[in-house]
Amino acid sequence: MPEHAAPLAACRLSVNRHVQPWVERLCAQADALRLRVWRDDSGVRIVDAGIEAPGGVAAGLLIGEICMGGFGEVALRSRADDGWPGALEVRSSQPVLACLASQYAGWSLAASKEETGGKKFFALGSGPVRALAVKEPLFAELGYRDQCEQGVLVLEVDRVPPPVVLHKVLRDSGLQPDGLTVVLTPTTSAAGTTQVVARVLEVALHKAHETGFALADIVDGAASAPLPAPSPDGVQAMGRTNDAILYGGRVHLSVRGSEDAARALAATLPSRNSRDFGRSFADIFKDVGFDFYKIDPALFAPAEVWVSHLDSGRTWHGGAVDMALLRGLWLEP
Repeated sequence: MPEHAAPLAACRLSVNRHVQPWVERLCAQADALRLRVWRDDSGVRIVDAGIEAPGGVAAGLLIGEICMGGFGEVALRSRADDGWPGALEVRSSQPVLACLASQYAGWSLAASKEETGGKKFFALGSGPVRALAVKEPLFAELGYRDQCEQGVLVLEVDRVPPPVVLHKVLRDSGLQPDGLTVVLTPTTSAAGTTQVVARVLEVALHKAHETGFALADIVDGAASAPLPAPSPDGVQAMGRTNDAILYGGRVHLSVRGSEDAARALAATLPSRNSRDFGRSFADIFKDVGFDFYKIDPALFAPAEVWVSHLDSGRTWHGGAVDMALLRGLWLEP
């Protein structure tokens, strides 16, 4: 992958400080959003958005914006013209900061059954608190580290993380317990499904990074993806959220820099470049023995991409959505 300057080296924005009004709104409107909020024995604030509390799409929309540090907008729009009733629209004028320094689920948080005193625990942490802990190599590439006395972590889990995991988050982020909020969103819930599909722009940014495109040249981003109904089956729920992006995700990136790089990005970014393209994610996942690392990495991308080169005014297009495939997977005959 080519070497590029750290895209956020000069950034002075704090994702955790900026997002606090969104976090406080989530907690203040807990009853209306059908959430449960409490503090554990250590003082960490926990928000249940779909485990015992029902949650809902409205909560998922707000959580999607929280994942982006408040530097992105997530909205539900009617899209019945393509045979599915609704889609999420996501946009950000700080796409690298919002998507990679905040929203990306890249922080591995695990505990053995000996550490938990029962069942082992694993989750990939996402959201602004990642930028306080900077435990991922990605942050060195971005050149970004946040500083704030408050932080918010989002976990896609079906149970409350054990104290040993919360202690690790506090230790690595440097937060006091009363400064940490942890939002729990199982994929089988409406809020969980919503906040995962809201990662459609982030998936494009991550794929661009993997292809070696200069992240500092990405200056704006907008995306959409159809919102499926959540499934009570965990594998199917995860499959639906992935399929929404892989086969229904549309992304428009505005970039600067090399015209050749912009043209190449439009060609290489779409998911149809993967050998696994055309099958439901749940089936692919089962066929590889539920091992993510055996899935072709090229699959993790939006279906359709436009790349606009701001210096020349030229736009390139690649890929295409397959709503017929999604309707076949999601719609009852």
